[in-house]
Amino acid sequence: MGILSLLTFFPLVGVILLLAMRNTSDNTLKGVATGTAVVTFILSLVVLGLYEGAEAGLQLVDRFNWIEAWGIEYHMGVDGISILMILLTTFIMMLAIPSSWTAITTQIRQYYIFMLLLEVGMIGVFLAQDLFLFYIFWEFTLVPMYFLIGIWGGQNRVYAAIKFFLYTMAGSLLMLLGILYMGITNGTFSVPDLIAGRAAFADVQNWLFIGFAIAFAIKVPIFPFHSWLPDAHTEAPTAGSVILAGVLLKMGTYGFIRFNLPLFPEASVEFAPAIAVLAIIGIIYGAIVSFAQKDVKKLVAYSSISHLGFVMLGIFSLNTQGIQGAILQGVNHGISSGALFFIVGVLYEQRHTREIKEYGGVWKAMPVFSALTLIVTLSSMGLPGLNGFVGEFTILLGSMGATQSLGANAWIYTAFATTGVILAAVYLLWMFQRVFMGPLDNPANEKLRDLNVGELAIMLSFLLFIIWIGVAPSGYFDLMDGTVSKLVADIGSVLVAGH
Repeated sequence: MGILSLLTFFPLVGVILLLAMRNTSDNTLKGVATGTAVVTFILSLVVLGLYEGAEAGLQLVDRFNWIEAWGIEYHMGVDGISILMILLTTFIMMLAIPSSWTAITTQIRQYYIFMLLLEVGMIGVFLAQDLFLFYIFWEFTLVPMYFLIGIWGGQNRVYAAIKFFLYTMAGSLLMLLGILYMGITNGTFSVPDLIAGRAAFADVQNWLFIGFAIAFAIKVPIFPFHSWLPDAHTEAPTAGSVILAGVLLKMGTYGFIRFNLPLFPEASVEFAPAIAVLAIIGIIYGAIVSFAQKDVKKLVAYSSISHLGFVMLGIFSLNTQGIQGAILQGVNHGISSGALFFIVGVLYEQRHTREIKEYGGVWKAMPVFSALTLIVTLSSMGLPGLNGFVGEFTILLGSMGATQSLGANAWIYTAFATTGVILAAVYLLWMFQRVFMGPLDNPANEKLRDLNVGELAIMLSFLLFIIWIGVAPSGYFDLMDGTVSKLVADIGSVLVAGH
């Protein structure tokens, strides 16, 4: 059994232990779940240690025949597109599980079992190199998330959970048809083999592109497929929101880079302007709607639509800067918005309200918490020196030079996208000022306590990467350099052949 399989399925060890432990204290259950997440994170660091960033192909591959009659393999591999996603997933899970210690008080064993099962699915999505295997992991992630929202969520949790499940499931059915078509045409579901044999389905690649794109667009979510997101985010428990923003939305952007670009390169070029327009609508729409929110959590949820518009613009610049910026911005968004949802959770646990008007002057009651929140807010806004700026700058650099995919007027897309940076500053600073600054005039807020040791550790973990990526991003770019350059060269060769 290779290291990637061990990494993917290790959380099941925690699941089995939790199922086996009868009549144990809640603290023991929490300890087992947290310990499992920490070991999984350490395993992902082992994978990072074994990984060679300069190499372009798949590494640490586990591959054997699974259902031979249908050409289905068990095929796992890691490359520059997935290595940062794996690290992000295990890192966010390691913080999300302990962030639930005080928030979750009912059915504790089941809660942590679903969290660990979700981790298995998410890691599997990023490592699977066989479309059938990928689809299993992709659909599997829906089940634990459905229960996490539906059992431990807010007042409208059942509605939000069902909406989340049906939206994502419906989108995936078109992708399933595409997977079946390609697998039957080529006699294999292995992604590298399908890329090599993509000529077999070249005549229908526009339709296949659309099938995959709708599934991923709903997950991202791109405007106008976004309406499930605010409900799911607002009703999910804090850790659920952290994972949803941190990892699950990235499965959509990852899908575009992993499948749509290399499998359907001509279609990617053809649809690039349309997707870039939707991305820019999302950037501006998400920002404007965020500004109108009265609920802090909804504001952060809508800001995700805006930030992920940038990621999509980067992907469909179809050049090295754009795609690298998109991958890094996916990580940045996971860290910054994950931290913002955690911050909202800390306030909600004490006050049991997320209405912005209920707060004000929180800085006076919680100075350490407020100072750390300011850094996270500035990072989400894209302040130079913090992680958000690096990703957004690289994406805008990519879209500015995207003359091959977006045409001679690529600068117009960039100009519109830049307004999203300004709008983000408007709604985030407005939110910060309303919640944290001003007079402490609500007596209920005077009782707020500052961060405890556990909360401080989680906040500082987020801040470590917010500052590290902002100051020294080159190591992160090095990890994906080989793979992204190869992908861009591949798309470029198709463009040259097409002209």
